[in-house]
Amino acid sequence: MSTLLRLALVALTAALGTLVVPAAPVTATTACATDPATPKRQLRAMWISSVANIDWPSRTGLSVSAQQAEFRAWLDLAVQRRMNAVVVQVRPTADTFWPSSLEPWSQWLTGTQGAGPGYDPLAFMVTEAHRRNLELHAWFNPYRVANHADPNRLVSSHPARRNPSWRFAYDGKLYYNPGLPQVRRFIEDVIMEAVTEYDLDGVHLDDYFYPYPVSGQTIPDSAAYAQYGGGFASVHDWRRENVDLLVRELDQRIHAAKPHVSFGISPFGIWRNAATDPLGSQTSGLQSYDAIYADTRRWVKEGWVDYIAPQLYWHIGYGIADYEVLTAWWAETVRNTGVRLLIGQASYRAGVSSHGQDWQDPDELSDHLHVNRRHPEVGGDIYFSAKDVRADRINSFSILAGDHYTRPSLPHPHGSAGAPAAPAITSATRGSGGVSLAWNGAGTSYAVYRVTGTPSAADPCAFADARNLLGTTRQRTFTDTTAAAGTAYTYYVTALARTHQESAPSAGRAVTGSGGGFSVTVDNADAGFTAGTSWGTSAYSPQRHGADYRFADPVAASDPAWFRASIPSAGTYRVEIWHPADPGYNSATPYIVAASGGNQTVTVDQRTGGGAWRSLGTFQLGAGTYNVVGVSRWTSATGYVVADAVRITRT
Repeated sequence: MSTLLRLALVALTAALGTLVVPAAPVTATTACATDPATPKRQLRAMWISSVANIDWPSRTGLSVSAQQAEFRAWLDLAVQRRMNAVVVQVRPTADTFWPSSLEPWSQWLTGTQGAGPGYDPLAFMVTEAHRRNLELHAWFNPYRVANHADPNRLVSSHPARRNPSWRFAYDGKLYYNPGLPQVRRFIEDVIMEAVTEYDLDGVHLDDYFYPYPVSGQTIPDSAAYAQYGGGFASVHDWRRENVDLLVRELDQRIHAAKPHVSFGISPFGIWRNAATDPLGSQTSGLQSYDAIYADTRRWVKEGWVDYIAPQLYWHIGYGIADYEVLTAWWAETVRNTGVRLLIGQASYRAGVSSHGQDWQDPDELSDHLHVNRRHPEVGGDIYFSAKDVRADRINSFSILAGDHYTRPSLPHPHGSAGAPAAPAITSATRGSGGVSLAWNGAGTSYAVYRVTGTPSAADPCAFADARNLLGTTRQRTFTDTTAAAGTAYTYYVTALARTHQESAPSAGRAVTGSGGGFSVTVDNADAGFTAGTSWGTSAYSPQRHGADYRFADPVAASDPAWFRASIPSAGTYRVEIWHPADPGYNSATPYIVAASGGNQTVTVDQRTGGGAWRSLGTFQLGAGTYNVVGVSRWTSATGYVVADAVRITRT
């Protein structure tokens, strides 16, 4: 760029407050340091269970407006927790949450099976989820007919009542017989009705296949085995093949109809124990292969599913089924198969005394995701269930979100579609409510990134993880409500295909400070920084702010490193800090804010969340030039404490 052109652009920036900045997309050869705490691609979802009104609707017989308000609240919770998908049970007991031509309306809507709710719940759910740019995976229970054994309690038009030979009773419940070809075809047809008529993002089955075994009871399928089991060495092999056929045929039919729809299963967490099969896991629990005839390992190896989400509902260190052991086993199982691995998480156990002492640890769920980081095959998590995410007992989900969900994340791309063309930002305007963006583009959805400052060209590594990702939307507008007055930013937008392939970033659009606001950044290399001789200097981490940062061992004495700033007037200021992160750094670094009325201390876990601005909160500060923020060495936690940069902004 010539000097004259650069000067002209600077003059235009001063006049208009915005500047177009060339983008540099990440290429395969770009080496970028990424933060495992802010992954760019990660599926985050929760199950919304309808059977027995576990989650939604909260009870039968609600009005249309009440049902819809409840569901919107679940979606809003998902957005608040920075999830990007929901898995909603739409066929819980061989009855449906859409006006099906094959099965009756679900009893869990109105209290009466076959009675319509007055609207189309599935159409409503898809629309509301997509309005928030959440994926909606429709969850089907294939074989369960009823949680009782009386066929006369089914509505008279129910296929299981009109076709008695299709069903059997076991352990006080009714099931479709998986061994009958006509039953298998019927179940597939019901699922395909939803796939073809609704804009679903995924089809999801859970762990219920053949019924879980009950001592002293036998599955009453001998007649079906006699008719269809020829050529099988045992009834057990035949039963496994029946389930395999359902899985394989659903995979084929779903992708033939709509290639963009994901097909996934969330099975029981143990395939087989190593004592039974050398290919199994070092566990000693129930085996889905033998007990419920679910050959989950084969489904992965054959590629019959797009994702597998084993329900690893056990704590770390559990002797029978250790979370760490099973996560490693599943990671190895999916490796090089093209099947995505998600983990089913037991948020329902956290803080519930009946589930044992280990689940009283507020960090247990968060620790599961720390385990996941060791395995690049793990692509996300699904939480059972929504009401437990909302309950947040013992603060367990808040701790997890603070450790792992500080930034949004994009779902993984799948399929062979190409990425859309890069969008073009048409306006970026700062107002009282933040910075409003608009753009042109041809994506199904869009991701919005923000970088502090006005670089002459985009750093391709700014898009390598989610540290700069503000959010996603299916609209072509976005308002950044977190933009600090007086701080200059550059915004970029990417377009995503329906299957989440991402375009190159748009040209950046810079927005200058508001003019009347105050914001100051103090780096450890600036004159406003002071530290004692015990503080070392390092440029080791690429997440540093500026050329280097300072570090020190924790001691039983404060010995703070101070950031000095000139505060123009007394008032309320937001204080943010920047530090590199490393597993060996301190988990409880004390930051001291010299607020009006006395110092306030905020502890920060410097093991994660590095390479980005993190807010300590808002504080009342007095006017003058003084040490405003300090980093203390006085902490009982181990690992270096780090002082890098602070930013102070008038609110």
